Amino acid sequence: MRIPGICLAVSLMLAAGTAQAFDPNSTVTKDSGPLDLLKFAFSAYKLGRKDEAVEAYRYAAEKGHPAARWKLAQMYAAGDGVKEDDYAAFQMFQGIVRNGTDPGSGNDAFVSSALVALAGYIRRGIPGSPVGADPGNARDLYVQAASSFGNPTAQFELGRMLLNGEGGPADPRQAARWFKLAAEKGHVGAQAMLGNVLFQSGRSVRGLTQLTIALERAAPVDKEWIRPLHEEAFGLASEEDRRAAIALAQKATRN
Repeated sequence: MRIPGICLAVSLMLAAGTAQAFDPNSTVTKDSGPLDLLKFAFSAYKLGRKDEAVEAYRYAAEKGHPAARWKLAQMYAAGDGVKEDDYAAFQMFQGIVRNGTDPGSGNDAFVSSALVALAGYIRRGIPGSPVGADPGNARDLYVQAASSFGNPTAQFELGRMLLNGEGGPADPRQAARWFKLAAEKGHVGAQAMLGNVLFQSGRSVRGLTQLTIALERAAPVDKEWIRPLHEEAFGLASEEDRRAAIALAQKATRN
Protein backbone atom coordinates (compact mmCIF):
# COMPACT_ATOMS: atom_id res chain seq x y z
CA MET A 1 0.00 0.00 0.00
CA ARG A 2 1.61 3.23 -1.15
CA ILE A 3 0.66 5.85 1.45
CA PRO A 4 2.81 9.00 1.11
CA GLY A 5 5.62 9.09 3.65
CA ILE A 6 4.40 12.02 5.71
CA CYS A 7 6.04 11.81 9.10
CA LEU A 8 4.48 14.66 11.10
CA ALA A 9 3.32 13.22 14.39
CA VAL A 10 -0.42 13.04 14.90
CA SER A 11 0.08 13.59 18.62
CA LEU A 12 1.55 17.04 17.93
CA MET A 13 -1.43 17.82 15.74
CA LEU A 14 -3.82 16.82 18.48
CA ALA A 15 -2.04 18.87 21.11
CA ALA A 16 -2.14 22.06 19.04
CA GLY A 17 -4.81 24.69 19.56
CA THR A 18 -6.40 23.23 22.70
CA ALA A 19 -9.99 24.39 23.13
CA GLN A 20 -11.58 25.83 26.28
CA ALA A 21 -11.56 23.88 29.51
CA PHE A 22 -14.17 21.23 30.20
CA ASP A 23 -17.42 22.06 31.91
CA PRO A 24 -16.37 22.79 35.54
CA ASN A 25 -19.39 20.80 36.75
CA SER A 26 -18.10 17.67 35.03
CA THR A 27 -15.96 15.07 36.77
CA VAL A 28 -14.18 14.32 33.49
CA THR A 29 -10.70 15.81 33.09
CA LYS A 30 -7.86 15.41 30.61
CA ASP A 31 -6.49 12.66 32.88
CA SER A 32 -9.68 10.60 32.66
CA GLY A 33 -9.69 7.31 30.79
CA PRO A 34 -10.25 7.36 27.01
CA LEU A 35 -13.74 5.86 27.24
CA ASP A 36 -14.91 8.47 29.76
CA LEU A 37 -13.43 11.21 27.57
CA LEU A 38 -15.16 9.75 24.53
CA LYS A 39 -18.53 9.66 26.30
CA PHE A 40 -18.07 13.25 27.50
CA ALA A 41 -17.11 14.38 24.00
CA PHE A 42 -20.15 12.70 22.46
CA SER A 43 -22.48 14.30 25.01
CA ALA A 44 -20.89 17.73 24.61
CA TYR A 45 -21.16 17.49 20.83
CA LYS A 46 -24.86 16.58 21.02
CA LEU A 47 -25.44 19.60 23.26
CA GLY A 48 -23.68 21.90 20.78
CA ARG A 49 -20.64 22.49 22.99
CA LYS A 50 -18.24 21.60 20.22
CA ASP A 51 -15.21 23.31 21.74
CA GLU A 52 -15.44 20.97 24.74
CA ALA A 53 -16.12 18.03 22.43
CA VAL A 54 -13.01 18.75 20.37
CA GLU A 55 -10.85 18.98 23.46
CA ALA A 56 -12.17 15.72 24.88
CA TYR A 57 -11.79 13.96 21.54
CA ARG A 58 -8.19 15.20 21.39
CA TYR A 59 -7.31 13.79 24.80
CA ALA A 60 -9.07 10.48 24.04
CA ALA A 61 -7.24 10.31 20.71
CA GLU A 62 -3.90 10.93 22.41
CA LYS A 63 -4.71 7.98 24.66
CA GLY A 64 -5.13 5.83 21.57
CA HIS A 65 -8.92 5.54 21.23
CA PRO A 66 -9.64 4.91 17.51
CA ALA A 67 -13.21 6.23 17.65
CA ALA A 68 -11.94 9.56 19.02
CA ARG A 69 -9.28 9.79 16.33
CA TRP A 70 -11.85 9.03 13.66
CA LYS A 71 -14.40 11.56 14.93
CA LEU A 72 -11.76 14.25 15.31
CA ALA A 73 -10.55 13.61 11.76
CA GLN A 74 -14.13 13.90 10.53
CA MET A 75 -14.53 17.22 12.31
CA TYR A 76 -11.36 18.62 10.74
CA ALA A 77 -12.42 17.36 7.32
CA ALA A 78 -15.82 19.07 7.58
CA GLY A 79 -14.77 22.17 9.53
CA ASP A 80 -17.18 21.04 12.23
CA GLY A 81 -16.34 22.85 15.46
CA VAL A 82 -12.80 23.56 14.22
CA LYS A 83 -11.27 25.31 11.25
CA GLU A 84 -11.48 23.05 8.21
CA ASP A 85 -8.11 21.44 7.56
CA ASP A 86 -7.94 18.57 5.08
CA TYR A 87 -4.27 17.95 5.67
CA ALA A 88 -4.82 17.61 9.43
CA ALA A 89 -7.68 15.22 8.74
CA PHE A 90 -5.49 13.28 6.30
CA GLN A 91 -2.80 12.81 8.96
CA MET A 92 -5.31 11.57 11.50
CA PHE A 93 -6.88 9.12 9.06
CA GLN A 94 -3.39 7.96 8.13
CA GLY A 95 -2.62 7.30 11.81
CA ILE A 96 -5.76 5.16 12.13
CA VAL A 97 -4.75 3.07 9.11
CA ARG A 98 -1.17 2.67 10.33
CA ASN A 99 -2.35 1.42 13.72
CA GLY A 100 -4.62 -1.10 11.99
CA THR A 101 -7.07 -3.33 13.80
CA ASP A 102 -6.86 -6.54 15.76
CA PRO A 103 -9.38 -9.39 15.25
CA GLY A 104 -12.39 -8.88 17.47
CA SER A 105 -11.38 -5.38 18.52
CA GLY A 106 -14.40 -3.77 16.89
CA ASN A 107 -12.21 -1.20 15.18
CA ASP A 108 -12.68 -2.48 11.63
CA ALA A 109 -15.23 0.21 10.78
CA PHE A 110 -12.84 3.02 11.74
CA VAL A 111 -9.96 1.59 9.71
CA SER A 112 -12.25 0.92 6.76
CA SER A 113 -13.67 4.45 6.82
CA ALA A 114 -10.18 5.93 7.22
CA LEU A 115 -8.95 4.01 4.17
CA VAL A 116 -11.81 5.43 2.10
CA ALA A 117 -11.08 8.95 3.34
CA LEU A 118 -7.37 8.58 2.53
CA ALA A 119 -8.20 7.27 -0.92
CA GLY A 120 -10.41 10.27 -1.59
CA TYR A 121 -7.72 12.73 -0.56
CA ILE A 122 -5.00 10.96 -2.53
CA ARG A 123 -7.24 10.61 -5.56
CA ARG A 124 -7.56 14.37 -5.95
CA GLY A 125 -4.67 15.67 -3.82
CA ILE A 126 -4.75 18.34 -1.14
CA PRO A 127 -3.77 21.81 -2.43
CA GLY A 128 -1.01 23.50 -0.45
CA SER A 129 0.13 20.27 1.18
CA PRO A 130 2.60 17.46 0.39
CA VAL A 131 -0.32 15.27 -0.71
CA GLY A 132 -0.45 15.27 -4.50
CA ALA A 133 -3.03 13.60 -6.72
CA ASP A 134 -2.18 9.93 -7.23
CA PRO A 135 -5.15 8.00 -8.67
CA GLY A 136 -3.17 4.77 -8.82
CA ASN A 137 -2.47 4.88 -5.09
CA ALA A 138 -6.09 5.84 -4.41
CA ARG A 139 -7.23 2.83 -6.40
CA ASP A 140 -4.99 0.56 -4.30
CA LEU A 141 -6.51 1.95 -1.09
CA TYR A 142 -10.03 1.44 -2.39
CA VAL A 143 -9.09 -2.16 -3.25
CA GLN A 144 -7.95 -2.72 0.33
CA ALA A 145 -11.10 -1.22 1.85
CA ALA A 146 -13.35 -3.00 -0.65
CA SER A 147 -11.68 -6.40 -0.36
CA SER A 148 -10.56 -6.61 3.26
CA PHE A 149 -13.47 -4.78 4.85
CA GLY A 150 -16.27 -5.04 2.28
CA ASN A 151 -16.78 -1.27 2.46
CA PRO A 152 -19.62 -0.39 0.03
CA THR A 153 -18.37 3.16 -0.59
CA ALA A 154 -14.94 1.78 -1.52
CA GLN A 155 -16.59 -0.81 -3.76
CA PHE A 156 -18.60 1.91 -5.51
CA GLU A 157 -15.64 4.24 -5.99
CA LEU A 158 -13.41 1.38 -7.15
CA GLY A 159 -16.07 0.41 -9.65
CA ARG A 160 -16.14 3.94 -11.02
CA MET A 161 -12.36 4.04 -11.36
CA LEU A 162 -12.31 0.67 -13.11
CA LEU A 163 -15.12 1.69 -15.43
CA ASN A 164 -13.41 4.93 -16.42
CA GLY A 165 -9.84 3.64 -16.47
CA GLU A 166 -8.87 6.04 -13.70
CA GLY A 167 -5.62 5.17 -11.95
CA GLY A 168 -5.05 2.11 -14.12
CA PRO A 169 -6.51 0.06 -16.98
CA ALA A 170 -10.26 0.10 -17.53
CA ASP A 171 -12.07 -3.14 -16.67
CA PRO A 172 -15.85 -2.88 -17.12
CA ARG A 173 -16.40 -6.49 -16.04
CA GLN A 174 -14.67 -5.95 -12.71
CA ALA A 175 -16.40 -2.58 -12.35
CA ALA A 176 -19.79 -4.29 -12.64
CA ARG A 177 -18.72 -6.85 -10.03
CA TRP A 178 -17.87 -4.16 -7.50
CA PHE A 179 -21.05 -2.21 -8.28
CA LYS A 180 -23.06 -5.37 -7.68
CA LEU A 181 -21.42 -6.03 -4.30
CA ALA A 182 -22.05 -2.45 -3.15
CA ALA A 183 -25.59 -2.45 -4.56
CA GLU A 184 -26.43 -5.57 -2.55
CA LYS A 185 -25.51 -3.59 0.58
CA GLY A 186 -27.97 -0.86 -0.41
CA HIS A 187 -25.52 1.66 -1.88
CA VAL A 188 -27.78 3.79 -4.10
CA GLY A 189 -24.99 5.09 -6.32
CA ALA A 190 -23.81 1.56 -6.98
CA GLN A 191 -27.36 0.47 -7.80
CA ALA A 192 -27.58 3.25 -10.38
CA MET A 193 -24.19 2.50 -11.92
CA LEU A 194 -24.93 -1.22 -12.04
CA GLY A 195 -28.24 -0.47 -13.71
CA ASN A 196 -26.56 1.72 -16.30
CA VAL A 197 -23.90 -0.92 -17.04
CA LEU A 198 -26.56 -3.62 -17.38
CA PHE A 199 -28.69 -1.46 -19.65
CA GLN A 200 -25.76 -0.51 -21.85
CA SER A 201 -24.81 -4.18 -22.17
CA GLY A 202 -28.26 -5.09 -23.52
CA ARG A 203 -30.01 -6.28 -20.34
CA SER A 204 -32.66 -3.63 -20.68
CA VAL A 205 -35.28 -4.68 -18.14
CA ARG A 206 -32.82 -5.52 -15.38
CA GLY A 207 -30.83 -2.36 -15.95
CA LEU A 208 -33.84 -0.06 -16.06
CA THR A 209 -35.20 -1.75 -12.92
CA GLN A 210 -32.00 -0.99 -11.02
CA LEU A 211 -31.98 2.60 -12.24
CA THR A 212 -35.62 3.07 -11.24
CA ILE A 213 -35.01 1.68 -7.76
CA ALA A 214 -31.93 3.86 -7.32
CA LEU A 215 -33.74 7.02 -8.42
CA GLU A 216 -36.59 6.28 -6.03
CA ARG A 217 -34.27 5.76 -3.05
CA ALA A 218 -31.65 8.41 -3.80
CA ALA A 219 -31.06 11.51 -1.73
CA PRO A 220 -31.60 14.82 -3.60
CA VAL A 221 -27.87 15.29 -4.27
CA ASP A 222 -27.68 11.85 -5.91
CA LYS A 223 -30.89 12.28 -7.87
CA GLU A 224 -29.14 15.05 -9.82
CA TRP A 225 -26.79 12.60 -11.56
CA ILE A 226 -28.96 9.47 -11.44
CA ARG A 227 -31.98 11.08 -13.12
CA PRO A 228 -30.22 11.74 -16.49
CA LEU A 229 -29.07 8.10 -16.60
CA HIS A 230 -32.59 6.94 -15.85
CA GLU A 231 -34.17 9.27 -18.39
CA GLU A 232 -31.77 8.15 -21.11
CA ALA A 233 -32.45 4.47 -20.45
CA PHE A 234 -36.19 5.03 -20.15
CA GLY A 235 -36.23 6.86 -23.48
CA LEU A 236 -34.33 4.10 -25.26
CA ALA A 237 -36.24 1.16 -23.77
CA SER A 238 -39.25 -0.38 -25.47
CA GLU A 239 -42.69 0.16 -23.96
CA GLU A 240 -42.79 -3.49 -22.93
CA ASP A 241 -39.45 -3.25 -21.14
CA ARG A 242 -40.50 -0.03 -19.41
CA ARG A 243 -43.64 -1.66 -18.03
CA ALA A 244 -41.73 -4.70 -16.84
CA ALA A 245 -39.04 -2.61 -15.18
CA ILE A 246 -41.55 -0.36 -13.41
CA ALA A 247 -43.44 -3.40 -12.09
CA LEU A 248 -40.25 -5.04 -10.82
CA ALA A 249 -39.04 -1.79 -9.22
CA GLN A 250 -42.37 -1.25 -7.46
CA LYS A 251 -42.26 -4.77 -6.11
CA ALA A 252 -38.69 -4.32 -4.87
CA THR A 253 -39.35 -0.98 -3.14
CA ARG A 254 -42.37 -2.42 -1.32
CA ASN A 255 -40.23 -5.15 0.26
